[in-house]
Amino acid sequence: MIDAKTKIFCVIGDPIEHSLSPAMHNAVFENMGLNCRYVAFRIEPTRLGDAVKGFRALNIGGVNVTIPHKVAVIRYLDGLSDEARIIGAVNTIKMGEKLIGYNTDGMGALRALVDKGADPTGKRVLILGSGGAARAIGVTLAIEGRIESLTILGIAEDELKKLVKDIKDGTSANVTWKKMDDRTKRQEVENADLLIHATPVGMHPKVDETLVTADLMHEDLMVMDIVYTPLETRLLKEAKKAGVKTIVGGIDMFVNQGAESERIWLGIDAPVDLMREVVLKELKNK
Repeated sequence: MIDAKTKIFCVIGDPIEHSLSPAMHNAVFENMGLNCRYVAFRIEPTRLGDAVKGFRALNIGGVNVTIPHKVAVIRYLDGLSDEARIIGAVNTIKMGEKLIGYNTDGMGALRALVDKGADPTGKRVLILGSGGAARAIGVTLAIEGRIESLTILGIAEDELKKLVKDIKDGTSANVTWKKMDDRTKRQEVENADLLIHATPVGMHPKVDETLVTADLMHEDLMVMDIVYTPLETRLLKEAKKAGVKTIVGGIDMFVNQGAESERIWLGIDAPVDLMREVVLKELKNK
């Protein structure tokens, strides 16, 4: 039941109709008996500043931010977490006297890795990709992951250089980059303990594509793919074929970044298993 005490949370983006977040967060609020509701708002880029002013005026409980607003929203906030500052993008806003921006994508990936037995502590990590998701994961692992080293492979040299420079400037992590080609992929996958795929390759509808095939992998490699449509990507199938024992799917990152948002807003430990169950059901119905 919604009443005058109900706290409203939301996600903003453009488009936003496809979002799985309302079903996931509302299931948590209902399960935990919280007088909260979560809705999705389509906000055009030209109205973003107005929207943030509205959130302040309406005393909104908390906000998630998705494409295309993750970078543009920063100018309307009062402060940023360390991760969000280095990443340069925000996907969660904590409301209050001051509006503080966070980025939970990287922490969602880190929690998913730990939960699935792929703790990156002391590991040589290889990330494929240098875009927004790779930035979030790379920065968070550099700050929180206690990794031995981080290597980033990509095709956009300027983007790679900037990402590595930002991580080096903001952390003490041992991080390097290389242009991605057949030689560097083979070399770096062979040397890695943990492979994280953070590009759109293999995402629906191009489900038959992968950057890494089974012949490049070794049994002791741990593999994570952040893509969750399809649930089992070609990369994860190749990992199974190679005998990889520890495999982490994109849905685990998605639900854990959502749980991290709720931790920021409400200080709660959300039931991740329930969130995963709801998201799986929503994906089957789409």
